[in-house]
Amino acid sequence: MTSRRSWTRRTAATAVAAAALVALAAPADATTPTSGLTPTRVTTAVGTGAADVDHATWQRDVRAVMDRALPRIKQRIAGTRPGEKQAIVLDIDNTSLETDFGFTYPQPANEPVLEVARYAQAHGVALFFVTARPGIISLPTEYNLDHAGYEVSGLYVRGFLDLFKDVAAYKTAQRVQIESKGYTIIANIGNSATDLSGGHAEQTYKLPDYDGQLS
Repeated sequence: MTSRRSWTRRTAATAVAAAALVALAAPADATTPTSGLTPTRVTTAVGTGAADVDHATWQRDVRAVMDRALPRIKQRIAGTRPGEKQAIVLDIDNTSLETDFGFTYPQPANEPVLEVARYAQAHGVALFFVTARPGIISLPTEYNLDHAGYEVSGLYVRGFLDLFKDVAAYKTAQRVQIESKGYTIIANIGNSATDLSGGHAEQTYKLPDYDGQLS
């Protein structure tokens, strides 16, 4: 069952998307609108009890994962085979961007992930973003990623028919499509099991979602 707090976060995220669409339609000198919501903590279920996970705690936990990932990614990049095209696949919400810890637009980058992405893109690795976000917010999403510092080689969002598919199966199919373009996916980074299941990546890196409480 979806908790009231979880439902509220998702409603606010929808407001962000709406604000993004308005921002794109506004004149160039207009002020970028925001939803006006600036939460600093998320209530999550941890173990058998509940605990407040603040931004600093989340960032510490994310960095712990990325600190393990970066040396392996560096080693894999150094071992690039002749003619090999390498790619990293990233989820967006609470992976590439900070979604549940602030509802402004553009949303800020998740810094530990951005640091790894910047190293990869500086060494010729393509960045592909596979998200469950609907296609209607594709343009503001790509703008947000660019604004945050990511070089987007490809953005995969859900079309209308994809909305009726299992999310894990949908995301796996997008990785298959990326491979069909000749890329070797050296890393797949996400905060949900649906981001990482299904294979088609040499390594997977799971960021915290605190028992599904982060989107």
